[in-house]
Amino acid sequence: MDLTFVPQSVEQWPLERLKPYARNAKLHSPEQVVRIAASMVEFGWTVPCLVADDGELIAGHGRVLAAIQLGIETAPVIVLSHLTDAQRRAYRIADNKLPFPILPSRRAAVIP
Repeated sequence: MDLTFVPQSVEQWPLERLKPYARNAKLHSPEQVVRIAASMVEFGWTVPCLVADDGELIAGHGRVLAAIQLGIETAPVIVLSHLTDAQRRAYRIADNKLPFPILPSRRAAVIP
């Protein structure tokens, strides 16, 4: 099986070049954006945004909102040129799926 492994590189793009996906299914509450921003301050920007060639966000809407809140002007991005429109839609859906809830009996095993 041949797999496409990306990224070949992580680029830095100005935030104004990034276009939010108008039909993004996941809306971030102000509290979520604050938590994302706090994580970015503590750990750095560890996960690049995923974008199409035209700058439309595939994943990373919350990170962009947090960056705006923090006054950051550029974002690390990975351009997913190899995805078709249908694949970008499918990726967005998969990326926005919430994880299964953790049963209270298993919580201690996965959350310190």
